[in-house]
Formats: sequence, C-alpha cells, structure tokens
Amino acid sequence: MGSLDLTPFWLSLKLSFWTTVVLLLISIPLCYYLAYTKHKINVVIEALVSLPLVLPPTVLGFYLLLTFNKQGFLGSLWYKLFEKPLVFHFEGILMASVIYSLPMMVHPLTAGFKSVPRNLIEASWTLGKSKLGTLFKVILPNMKTSILTGIVLSFAHTMGEFGVVLMVGGNIQGETRVVSIAIYDAVEAIDYPTAHLYASILLLFSFLSLLILYILNRKWSLL
Repeated sequence: MGSLDLTPFWLSLKLSFWTTVVLLLISIPLCYYLAYTKHKINVVIEALVSLPLVLPPTVLGFYLLLTFNKQGFLGSLWYKLFEKPLVFHFEGILMASVIYSLPMMVHPLTAGFKSVPRNLIEASWTLGKSKLGTLFKVILPNMKTSILTGIVLSFAHTMGEFGVVLMVGGNIQGETRVVSIAIYDAVEAIDYPTAHLYASILLLFSFLSLLILYILNRKWSLL
C-alpha cells in the first residue's frame, strides 16, 4: 500500500495560489491594454504570451534555467539583491510558473474585457467616473465569469506543472518537490500504489475545479 506525504500537495497549493495572485495582478493591466488599444505591437505581445501553449515545457524550462542561474540576467540580479540563487528555490519555480501559466489568465481576461459593451464604459465616463473607477466599478464586475475562468485555469494548470518546475527547481523536498514531481518519483521507484494516490487526488482536484467553474459560469450567465 502506498504512503502519502502531504508536503508536495501543500507546496503545490502554495505555488498555485501565489502564481494565480501574481498572474491576476499582471494580467488585468496587460489585458486592458490588449483589449482597448490598437497597435501593431499587440500581435507580438499576444504571440509571446501564447508561446507556452505550443512550446515544450522542457524547452521553456531550459531557457528559464539559463536566465535564472547566477550567470543569467535575472539570476545574477536576484543573487545580488537577496544573496540566494533563483534556481532550485521556491521563488524560481514561482517565476517560472507565472510565465508558463500566463496564457491561462491572459486569454480569458482579454476576452472578458472585449465582451463588456462599449456603451457601458462610455456612459460611466459621461457620468464623471475616471478610467480607474470605471475599471473597478463597471468593467471588472461585468466580466466576473472571465475572471473566475482565468483564476481556476491558472490555479489548476499550475497544480499540474511538471517539466518547467523540474528544470528550474529540481526535486528538493519541501522547497521545489511539488505533487507532479512526487508522482514521477513514485513511478521511477516502481511504487505504483503511491503514484496512484497522488495522481488520483490530483485528478479529482482538477475535475472538481473545472466542474465548479462550469457550474458557476452557467449560473452567472443566467442572471
């Protein structure tokens, strides 16, 4: 019978939570720009954002590893500021996860911004509300299904990350050994009962996350 160590789950939950928070903070202004401005550089930004969807995780992880190590730009800057390396630490896999899961947040939010009727926005401006006030009181409340979709997809996507996390963070217990890597370790050790425990919990979590998302989106669309 397999034994269950909860540490990888807590680490995965921690990684997913902070990745989702950072993505939400980054994506709201980015998607606002993409939705409401017309510039030639937009297609370049959209292509870069979508790149993790088509790029093999090991390729992305490899270049992030080069960027995050002590000789890389971000890695050397981080080491000078905090006197600790980015690679093989939680902060490194957090940055990697933000980049890897960026499309999961940006695509739903961009669609959400574009779905808000323009006349609502202009009416808010006519009534004297600033662009920032219009964003928080008119636009965001009218795209809550898109926000929820971005949050759930980003969180669930990060929970299942493997290649990028392994390349940047390695397999360090309590620091970078997330649940997907724990499954890989169990399979390598031919400990299928333990692998089954980890995998079944992750499968159930992913299914319930999507089920709740679809139920809430369907409920809100009928309001």
